[in-house]
Amino acid sequence: MIRKFLFAAFAVASLGFGSIAAAQQEAPDVLIKRISQEVLDIARQDKEIQSGNNQKVLDLVEEKILPHVDFQRMTSLAAGRFWREATPQQQKELTREFRSLLVYTYSGAISQVKEHKLEFKPLRASPNDTEVEVRSQVVQSRGEPIQLNYRLAKTDLEWKIYDVNVLGAWLVETYKGNFAAEISKGGIDGLIKALSDRNIKLAASAAKGPRRSR
Repeated sequence: MIRKFLFAAFAVASLGFGSIAAAQQEAPDVLIKRISQEVLDIARQDKEIQSGNNQKVLDLVEEKILPHVDFQRMTSLAAGRFWREATPQQQKELTREFRSLLVYTYSGAISQVKEHKLEFKPLRASPNDTEVEVRSQVVQSRGEPIQLNYRLAKTDLEWKIYDVNVLGAWLVETYKGNFAAEISKGGIDGLIKALSDRNIKLAASAAKGPRRSR
């Protein structure tokens, strides 16, 4: 449970508030550091987010975070060999549903971000590298620091995140097992339906809005 929460909360904090123009001028570790602090600050200070305004959180994720994530690559890696067996239309639908699932996961955690701090380790990369790993840790008021790492790839325009590691578990590898299990039961279409059904439930839950005490 703690792994799920920490991945969601801090993956959100690390995925994006910089403009594309700014991202072009920044090294991957500098980009992650800057946008992480910006998102953490907003999540802590915005009263509507803190009170659980689901629509505002969803809009925030859609507008500010998603442009910095390579969802097609993330989905193809999670699907593994089955990605090549899928039709272009199935690939499109699978990417869309996986993207929606992660949006709801991230959004549900933003309002929970409180007094945590991020510490970054030196970037191990050469100037010519097109893929890097940015390593950091979450410092809590209680307990040991928690590992939080990111894999980024350089595109023609900017660096984009395609995997996140919390407590030693990479997101893509975690979902790879889930995807394979669903595909073994109902094929690619079965996986798409399973993700779609899950997203429908999450959308209904988000639409209810925050609970208010009477």
